[in-house]
Amino acid sequence: MSIDPGWPVAVALVVLLAIALGAHRVSGYGLERPALVAALRAIAQLGVAALLIAAVIDHLLLSIVLVCAMFAMGVLTTSRRVEAPNAWRWAALAMAAGVLPVVAVVLVTGTIPAKGIALIPIAGIIVGNAMTAHTLVGRRSFAALREEHSQYEACLSLGLLPHQAIREIVHRRAPEALLPGLDQVKTTGVVTLPGAFIGVMLGGGTPVQAATAQVLVLFGIMAAQTVTVGVAEHLVAARRLAPRDLLTSLRD
Repeated sequence: MSIDPGWPVAVALVVLLAIALGAHRVSGYGLERPALVAALRAIAQLGVAALLIAAVIDHLLLSIVLVCAMFAMGVLTTSRRVEAPNAWRWAALAMAAGVLPVVAVVLVTGTIPAKGIALIPIAGIIVGNAMTAHTLVGRRSFAALREEHSQYEACLSLGLLPHQAIREIVHRRAPEALLPGLDQVKTTGVVTLPGAFIGVMLGGGTPVQAATAQVLVLFGIMAAQTVTVGVAEHLVAARRLAPRDLLTSLRD
């Protein structure tokens, strides 16, 4: 089974977009324009991605280059989303700490072949989920540090070092960034059938093959997100990963 471009898909996309925009309007969220722009960007970007993947998928080196480009875009996206674009190097470090071990494990164990057709989708899923976790931990941590600045100063007055005072505030917020991923793992097969499962099924694989691929992806996501969040928390506490206003307010 496959889904080919054509009028049925075009009609479905228009109707689904209309539902989303209508829901924004009725709910009063005021995000109709961003939603429309996001939808148009998704179409354009996926079209370009399809062309790029088709061009590099048979060449391992080019496939690695494409994965690196995807990673770079993820870093830039999450850096902007947490309002710390100047700290992109530290965001890259946190994400790389989560992504690289997962990709290494699936390649070294022979779980997936060292080919573009396997590397690109697996790495893309892991990078995307690491980016999401980094964005969540960043936004929650930075919001807490702004709202609880008096607590930070109180910790300093009690003799705690700056990184200890920051961790007192952000450590209890960090696990929240992992909850969506954990919920996804717990409900897979009961509430949802995620992308890897559906992809294998649409590609002609058996249900057992689809389930195996999905479990592999879910375990990889858990590992990548947990490591990413942990490293990001330490970088926030070290005042490396932070927006400019917090770098100023969190001085000794």
